[in-house]
Amino acid sequence: MARAQGARAQMSLAFETVYGTPPAGGYTKMPFASTTLGAEQPLLNSELLGYGRDPLAPIKDAVTADGDVVVPIDAEAFGFWLKAAFGDPVTTGTGPWTHEFRSGAWSLPSLSIETDMPEVPRYAIYSGCVLDQLNWQMQRSGLLTATARLVAQGETIGTVSSAGTPANIDLKRFGHFNGSITRNGAALGNVVSAQITYANNLDRIETIRADGRIDGADPSIAALTGSIEVRFADSTLVTQAITGDPCALEFSYALPSGESFSFTVHAVYLPRPRIEISGPQGVQATFDWQAARDSILGRMCTATLINDREEY
Repeated sequence: MARAQGARAQMSLAFETVYGTPPAGGYTKMPFASTTLGAEQPLLNSELLGYGRDPLAPIKDAVTADGDVVVPIDAEAFGFWLKAAFGDPVTTGTGPWTHEFRSGAWSLPSLSIETDMPEVPRYAIYSGCVLDQLNWQMQRSGLLTATARLVAQGETIGTVSSAGTPANIDLKRFGHFNGSITRNGAALGNVVSAQITYANNLDRIETIRADGRIDGADPSIAALTGSIEVRFADSTLVTQAITGDPCALEFSYALPSGESFSFTVHAVYLPRPRIEISGPQGVQATFDWQAARDSILGRMCTATLINDREEY
């Protein structure tokens, strides 16, 4: 008997026209490292008395469908997750194309995501997926991945695929060694690591329904936070933290073939950190920054992806 193996698992997605309604076609095969996306329905213990010491049968509670997907940050597939996080991009160029994803959209697109385990067989499609949070870490070495946190409306399980034959993507992956960080347009040195977290802070619409599913997931006030750990070599960041002035930080990656991804946070505010001397090694400081809307550009951040794909 065949047993499920992660090595054979596949994932494909498509953007929905109507929330919660999986498209009939147009799916794209997605690279991913792992996923916790799934639906669960807990049981409620019976509170009734008068039937002896043995409990009565439990009752089903509401359905919750959500989870994380760990994906590589690459030149093409990552654009689907950026569209889910920010909405449709502003695309310019004639090849290569520049896709500019901007924060602040009032509505977000929903996706249908299918995960396949063909040896069982089990084909689970999650409809009404809206991206709640996207985060990743910059460091000197290791595999570069991002985690997308999703809120879905529900799960439908079948023995055959509903995605048909998904389109393939030519994977061109960025690595940590392709990364750089700038502050107000100048290279920011002595950075040990950086963490970026963008959150749409979704509000689940939990209305009364016969199927126990949610009616939607609406974005509320967004949040963009992170941290920068630096070797303490000068007082530039500390001075900014003391004065309270914002700066622009850009986290970017570029491939020799021309593809690039940059994430620009237009107004970053730094807290005043504690500078500790913990031993004979180098002194490091951690700045847990917060971003806000830039009054000139009218938005908090811009994600720019340059690749050979014409549209998302």
